[in-house]
Amino acid sequence: MRIQSYLHNAQAILAIYKGDVPLASWLKAYFKEHKKFGSKDRKHLAHLLYCYYRLGAAFQHLPVAERLGLALFLCSEGGNSLLEAYKPEWNELAGHSPKEKLDVLQAAEEATRIFPFNSYLSREVDLRSFNLSFLQQPLVYLRLRPGKGQKVKETFLKAAIAFSEIAENCIAVSSQTKADTLIDLNNDAVIQDRNSQRVLEVLESDKLKGNLKVWDCCAASGGKSLLVWDTFGKVQLMATDVRQSILHNLRSRFAQAGITSYRSQVADIAKATPFGEKFDLVVCDAPCSGSGTWGRTPEQLHFFTENKIEHYASLQKSIAVNAVQNVKSGGQFLYITCSVFTKENEDVVAFIQENTNLQLQQAAYLKGYTQKSDTLFAASFAAL
Repeated sequence: MRIQSYLHNAQAILAIYKGDVPLASWLKAYFKEHKKFGSKDRKHLAHLLYCYYRLGAAFQHLPVAERLGLALFLCSEGGNSLLEAYKPEWNELAGHSPKEKLDVLQAAEEATRIFPFNSYLSREVDLRSFNLSFLQQPLVYLRLRPGKGQKVKETFLKAAIAFSEIAENCIAVSSQTKADTLIDLNNDAVIQDRNSQRVLEVLESDKLKGNLKVWDCCAASGGKSLLVWDTFGKVQLMATDVRQSILHNLRSRFAQAGITSYRSQVADIAKATPFGEKFDLVVCDAPCSGSGTWGRTPEQLHFFTENKIEHYASLQKSIAVNAVQNVKSGGQFLYITCSVFTKENEDVVAFIQENTNLQLQQAAYLKGYTQKSDTLFAASFAAL
């Protein structure tokens, strides 16, 4: 398929995709229906589309076809046949950094126009670096479970799969790596972003000892619960979520991880807490905009609307003030988002301090925008 055909088909897809489901899922269904696209075509078209959405609000004055070409240049991290066919002189520069490429285009000013919601961005986040980060595909991070690190590394070495050792129990691989075909996911290692692995760092861990009672009140598929389990040893764990389907995924994941001694149930913490018992640690990985992870789902740069920020902030406040009622005296409350918005982070921390008896211990942005990883926010509180 010629480059002009790829550009034409990409524009046709952009015209009908509405962002109501993740782009990856939508494309899978689209290509299943349109069987004329071979495997190479699907790969090239998907790359073009993701590159396009990575531009966010930059270069909006240009036609879609031209933006597609620019996006291909700015987001390709190495030479490829599409870029060679489009502009050979750009293909020779494909390995340069996004900043260097923007300089070549004499368009450095576009570097801070990528993220459409800069006015909501926390002052703790470097605006230029954060915007530029969207032009690169994040890495995939694996958290190596206790006692399984050497096994995982040897498996990757044997398969000649390149990986980087980020920390003692964390490795990074390319987004193209099919880790599930090499290792026993959730048993040997958990796919979890580097900064998601670090959220417990804000806790006063030396005060969390013994047979801990832990409640993961917005557990989703259980990533933070697994992290707590592996960090503090066997704990008395309660996991709740508002969605039964998600809890089904959690239970399946726990079974793969070999964890059986825990409780789980459906609960809408925004409305009320489901029980009166107290916990040593309550983990609140709150529903949020996900803006710190949009490097993995760049279509959000186009389809997210700012009114949702206030919606999430209101929801987070309701969940937090209800959940803290179950922190026992001397216990800790951990508030987490994968957002970069002040309204979802610093403002919620202030609300918790004003409306509960909790005392802030530490709050921090875990910044991933210079490391091809996600940016998260975590704050820990002590119950008096």
